[in-house]
Amino acid sequence: MARRRQRETTIWFPWERGGGILRGRGMARAKLVALALGMATLLLLLGARERRKTGVRSTMATIGVVRAGLDAYRADHERKCPPSLDALKAEGYIGIDPIDAWGRPLRLVCPGQKDPEGYDLTSDGPDGEIGGLDRVE
Repeated sequence: MARRRQRETTIWFPWERGGGILRGRGMARAKLVALALGMATLLLLLGARERRKTGVRSTMATIGVVRAGLDAYRADHERKCPPSLDALKAEGYIGIDPIDAWGRPLRLVCPGQKDPEGYDLTSDGPDGEIGGLDRVE
């Protein structure tokens, strides 16, 4: 007579058999979907942050070019400020449009608030609020 094989006497919980707690409920793919949505959200947030930083860097470069043109204009006109930034372009002191990365014109305040004998050249920043906290100087 053949001997019967003894069954294993271990008790298994549903999450211990492999696949986790979601497998028993028919939701094994939910982890993959949640992971994919999390990664997509992370990529969107990182992309938005990088676009903002790129805009700030571009605006800083534009301000540098316009500042050099302003200094040349003031040197030629006895330290007087131009009537507008468009006058600098019309007279050939700058070769670019004096606008920031978000399409808004740069602001020229002459005499400046920080330097009464100089000028202040700023951008309103990404939100466009005059004197906002994210302005670029």
